[in-house]
Amino acid sequence: MAGKYKIGWFSTGRGPGSRALLRAAQEAILSGELDAEIEFVFCSRERGETEPTDQYLDMVQGYGIPLVCFSYQKYRRMRGMPNPDPDQPLPPWRIDYDREIIRRLERFHPDLCILAGYMLIASPLLCDTFDIINLHPAAPGGPAGTWQEVIWKLIETKATIQGIKMHVAIPELDMGPTATYCTFPIRGRAFDRYWEEIKGKTVAEIKRTEGEQNNLFRAIRQHGAVRELPLTIATLKVFSEGKIRITKDRRVVDDRGNPITGYDLTEEIDAVVKDKLPS
Repeated sequence: MAGKYKIGWFSTGRGPGSRALLRAAQEAILSGELDAEIEFVFCSRERGETEPTDQYLDMVQGYGIPLVCFSYQKYRRMRGMPNPDPDQPLPPWRIDYDREIIRRLERFHPDLCILAGYMLIASPLLCDTFDIINLHPAAPGGPAGTWQEVIWKLIETKATIQGIKMHVAIPELDMGPTATYCTFPIRGRAFDRYWEEIKGKTVAEIKRTEGEQNNLFRAIRQHGAVRELPLTIATLKVFSEGKIRITKDRRVVDDRGNPITGYDLTEEIDAVVKDKLPS
């Protein structure tokens, strides 16, 4: 009989979101909802760097999960280097950092790794060593960038659909194949009055006068953010159950080995969040 499905957990542990995600995963494991174990947590900060990260490390150790820390900032300063330009290929010293991560994790053999509040770009070396998934706050085929950039682009293009996806991590940011996703309409009763409020206005005007306090911006964010955690847990579940997997050439396939363009979890996620949102 095969052992439990093993998950590798990468995080910078910088705030309450990282703690909430780890807590949700561990509770799903302890309740039996998720038949898996977190084999290790890797943190790119060490104790004493920030108080929120110290709280995160306390949580990991409280769960009894093996913890590996290796400070990115200390390593960067030791090498005497500035932070890399995110629009350029990672420099050799930055890949050396990931090489050291791999060395420190060599005793572990995760079936799947997740970037859970991990504030570094995964190098080609890291992506070749582990099967890694990451969350992106847009539907498949939607805008790239931060969640803020995604929402502004949705408003600018007068989009009708938004979503959240988990994708395979590759060196090109937010460009890996979609593993799972959910979508939701950004038209209808919860949104139409806010679209009407910005009628005739450009995104530049809205940014200048209201910024992220704009009602439409906030509504889109609310409906997306509430789905992020349940989608992450549901994704780990379908991987652990063998419904989908990542192939050696970084494709996502179903339980019969057929390539898929993403496993649709919309119905399941809608059921989870239906009582958490205003109508």
